[in-house]
Amino acid sequence: MRSHGHEHGHEYGPGVGRRGAFGPFGPPFGGPFGRGRGPGGGRGRARRGDVRASILALLKDRPMHGYEMIQEIGERSGGAWRPSPGSVYPTLQLLEDEGLITNRSEGGKKLFTLTEAGTAEAEAGSEAPWEEAGRGFDRESVDEIRQAGFGLMEAFGQVWKTGTPEQREKALAVINESRKKLYLILADEG
Repeated sequence: MRSHGHEHGHEYGPGVGRRGAFGPFGPPFGGPFGRGRGPGGGRGRARRGDVRASILALLKDRPMHGYEMIQEIGERSGGAWRPSPGSVYPTLQLLEDEGLITNRSEGGKKLFTLTEAGTAEAEAGSEAPWEEAGRGFDRESVDEIRQAGFGLMEAFGQVWKTGTPEQREKALAVINESRKKLYLILADEG
């Protein structure tokens, strides 16, 4: 059994690993401000249908490989949205199962092409669905959010590392209360 960060000198207390305050999946910082992705920013979030519509729109232009589609959507959205392979490849399989695309092997990679039915559906759809996914992306706000989140976790980590059991308990209560208050904002009750 792992020791929850103790091997790296992080003493968070019994049963509380690096992510313990937020559960087994860590802090809920996803979307365009989660886990930096280098130059060009993070990955934005889009609805499931946006991946499908984007693939069909791209394939109207020319046949493409899956990775190429991911890159192309990232470029066309101005870096605001870059779908993950975990959303693109299952969507490609689904489109293939529906008879909207086919693939052929080219250099060990699959090259995807629209079928006649796929072309009809692509023509009926949006020309640039990635633009909708990129709307509202404000890099300055994202940086503010990132700084606030990292600052919060740094303060929490310091209390957990050097505080008394009572201080740790209070810090955990502050984190939990803050999370609840943030959700209440969405519910217009905060």
